Amino acid sequence: MIYKVFYQETKDRNPRRETTQALYLDIDAKDELQGRIKARKLVEEKTSYNIEFVELLSDMHLNYEKESGSFSLTEF
Repeated sequence: MIYKVFYQETKDRNPRRETTQALYLDIDAKDELQGRIKARKLVEEKTSYNIEFVELLSDMHLNYEKESGSFSLTEF
């Protein structure tokens, strides 16, 4: 399952929509909730990012992200 993680690069400032960034993770999970938990834990362990939201991408949403040119899986 592919998850999109929205984050701020630092925890020092209040989140602003204009500075929100995203990364994509391929997570092996038995259901959506477990995948969200694994994605959040992985990003928290490997970075100092302030995670705002984690969402599971549907097939249609994933295709849109791939076509937009901003899609690239992140590996830690």
